[in-house]
Formats: sequence, C-alpha cells, structure tokens
Amino acid sequence: MDLDLTPEQKLLAETVNDLLEKKYAPNERLALLQSEQGWSREMWQQYADLGLLGLTIDEQYGGAGMGSVELLVVMECFGRALVLEPYLATVVLGAGLVSAVGTPEQKTALLPDVASGQTLLAFAYTEPQSRWSLTDVSCAVDADGALSGQKIAVLGGDSADHLIVTARTPEGTLGLFLVDASGVRRDSYAMQDGLRGADILFESAPAAALGTSTDALATIDHVIDVATAALCHEAVGAMERMLWLTVDYLKTRVQFGQPISVFQALQHRASNMYVSLEQARSMALLARLALSDHDVGARRRALQAAKIQIDIAGRHIGQESIQLHGGIGMTMEYPVGHYAKRATVIAKTFADTDLLIEQLGAAGGLVSTL
Repeated sequence: MDLDLTPEQKLLAETVNDLLEKKYAPNERLALLQSEQGWSREMWQQYADLGLLGLTIDEQYGGAGMGSVELLVVMECFGRALVLEPYLATVVLGAGLVSAVGTPEQKTALLPDVASGQTLLAFAYTEPQSRWSLTDVSCAVDADGALSGQKIAVLGGDSADHLIVTARTPEGTLGLFLVDASGVRRDSYAMQDGLRGADILFESAPAAALGTSTDALATIDHVIDVATAALCHEAVGAMERMLWLTVDYLKTRVQFGQPISVFQALQHRASNMYVSLEQARSMALLARLALSDHDVGARRRALQAAKIQIDIAGRHIGQESIQLHGGIGMTMEYPVGHYAKRATVIAKTFADTDLLIEQLGAAGGLVSTL
C-alpha cells in the first residue's frame, strides 16, 4: 500500500502553503481576528479561484470532483496558518451534506455558487440541551414546512447565506432542512478560538427538506466522519507550527548568556513534543485511510482512535509551547497561544476525549482481541 501523497496532491499542498505564507502572516491574521467580520472575503475568493471551495464538489456542479484526501491536504495547510475563513462550515459540512443527499435541483441551485465563493453554508445541529448528541433534537418542522426551535454555537452561522438544520419531521424522524438565513434571528459572536459562530432562533421559518430521505442520521454521521478526519489533519498542521515556533524561540531566547536551547531539560521537553507530533501525524494517516473503509463500524473506531490520540497530543504540545515561551506565550500578539486555543476547540468539536474513549471502548476498541 502506497501511503504517500500523489504528485498532484503534493502540488496542491505546496500551492496552498505558498498562498498562506504570503497572505496569512500572524499580524495580518490578528488584524482579521479583530475586524468586524472576523475573516477575509478577499482570501475566500482566492480560495475559490484556486478551486479549493469546490474541491470535492462534482464537476457537473462547478467543482473539481476530487476526493477526501485532497480535502485533508488543504485542512492541514489551513491548520499551519490558523485560517479564520469558514471552510469547515461551508465546504466540509455544508457542501458535504448537500452533495450527499441534495436533489439534483438543490445541488444545481447551491453547489456552483459555493464553488465560486458566492454562497456560504452552515450546519446547525447543536441545541442547548444536546451537548454532543446528534439525535437530541427539539427543533421541529410542521406539516406546512415551518421550522421552529433554537440552535446554538453554529460554526459559520453568523455569515451563512443558507443553513442546513436538523429538525424533527411531523412523523418524528430526524430530517435535514434548508433555511434561508436572512429569515431567522442570529446572535453572532467570536468563539474561543477566534472563529465566528451564532446562536440561531427559528420562529416558523420556511424550510425545505434537503433531499428525499426520511431519516438523515446515516448521512449526518458520514459527513461528520469526514469532518472529524479533516479536524485531525488541521490539528496536525497547528501542532507542527506550534513545535516550530517553540524550537525557534528556544534557539533565540538568551538566558545566563546563552540560548536556552542548550539546556538539556528543555531539549528533552522539545523532543517529547516532537514524539507527540509524530504520533498525531500517524493517527491522522489512519483517519485518512479510514474514510475509504466501507465497514462503517471499523471506520468509526479508527476515527475515534485517531481523534483521541490527536486531541491528547494537541493538549500536550499546546501546553508545553505556552510554558516554554513563558509570559509571551499568553499574549494576544504572539501566535502560539492562538494555535493552542484552536487545538483545544478541535478537541471539543463533535465529541470530547472522554466521550470518544467511552464510545471506542463500548465498540470493542480499535484492535479486536480474540
């Protein structure tokens, strides 16, 4: 089995990294973070021009028709630069759901504009009482197609043009519904990692069923599996940059007349950070391979195991990076703290480490024992 990226995938990574190195310097990112919108429309259009927004969208709908591997390559690049644009919300989750279950008419109406950068999507699934459950849903659609209820912490919900909402149908099944975001109440805010989100109130909002399925849970699970793998790769990119920043700081920070990188205790701590990074990188590869597994149970166990190890590694590298930087690591002006925040939020997205361990254990673990 060839585990390396293809030449085309490597070129994709080089292209995205080159763009972000030129356009996403820490000071420029900090200015975006403090702006009213919180991200750059100009950068979003550049992503569209490079084909990144339509990466996994079928060619007949204006996309590139590529697979999940290319998506993960881009997410790792975004993790290194700590990108603020709503890529996960619009491309991974939103376009992923539309591509998976949308009718041809819905795909034609939405996906070309997503690929061109004209339309933003957001997936609204979390409710005040639901925590990480996908099925604890109080939002409901009546027989007239009016949706009522509340969603919270909707990633990208502040700027989305269309919302994809989980709600109960009149028959009580879990459905996915398209809602025009201009017709709902949105309370927008910056999340802990700087990305933007919103709490959304639906009051008899007109809603159209996404696709024709009577029960959408299997589709949601599959798209979240892809998003989980994407987060694993984004976290690896963030951890790699945290380690690089820390090692560079150890080489330049002078104490007692010499760089602190000469002190063996600090060398050991940096080495342990590198071990955590390589473990996380290996588990991200496992997550990538798992997406091609047609056995849903095996795929889910591999993704859970990957996310557990990557979340643990992200916490280790994040905490060590800040501590080894000293006071500067806690400031808004220095980037390492921002990376640690993003790694922490990734570890709380879709499920936390405790829940993942519980689920993986209940499923028999990653490797079955005879």
